[in-house]
Amino acid sequence: MHPIRAITLDLDDTLWPVLPALIEAEHCVDRWLKEHHPDVATKWPIEAMRELREKVAREHTHLSHDFSAQRKITIRQAFEACGIDDAPVDALWAIYFAARNNVELYPDSLAALERIAAMMPIVSISNGNADLEVIGLHHLFHTRINAMGAGVAKPDPKIFLAAAEALGLAPAEILHVGDDPLLDVVGAHEAGLRTVWLNRTGATWSHGPAPDLEFADMCDLANWLDASVARGG
Repeated sequence: MHPIRAITLDLDDTLWPVLPALIEAEHCVDRWLKEHHPDVATKWPIEAMRELREKVAREHTHLSHDFSAQRKITIRQAFEACGIDDAPVDALWAIYFAARNNVELYPDSLAALERIAAMMPIVSISNGNADLEVIGLHHLFHTRINAMGAGVAKPDPKIFLAAAEALGLAPAEILHVGDDPLLDVVGAHEAGLRTVWLNRTGATWSHGPAPDLEFADMCDLANWLDASVARGG
């Protein structure tokens, strides 16, 4: 079996809980609309805007890998429904993006990331639009890959193989770590990577071929990698 030479890593719900940031981002947009475009805010309260976003996703399946584009279309359509053709898309996107990236890491994440980055390269693979530079973690990553840039989303093998190419490694030399059984574990396994299910909730595996490894948090992963490196593989 090949030694592990690099880590690929999911971001949302692996290094931080994403839902609080997404909810706050929606509220930031809503507050701005109430102040600057109260007519739009009245017609499109948070729940209605969320439903419109889901409708846009269904109608634009070719953008299933690009959440940013989907959200910008949602803003444009919300304003058009109020008779406003010149929607402040960039301003609202900037508000949303800043709040969406104002995440609070799980307590174990930063120290574990620093330990792992000192051992081997880390590549992020995310379907979302988290920005590691905004969050302040980019210095710990060799490469950052997201679905928008790759043109495909997890679990498509192509996004994992793009990480292997960036690293110059065979897929079997890479350990992919993530919380989502289908997107992360099954997807990475089908691309030929080794897999870790980061199971913070203590759930039971029921999704087909089991992951190679399962850990409760990033600290457990760092400890395992420490031991693995110490024994030469």
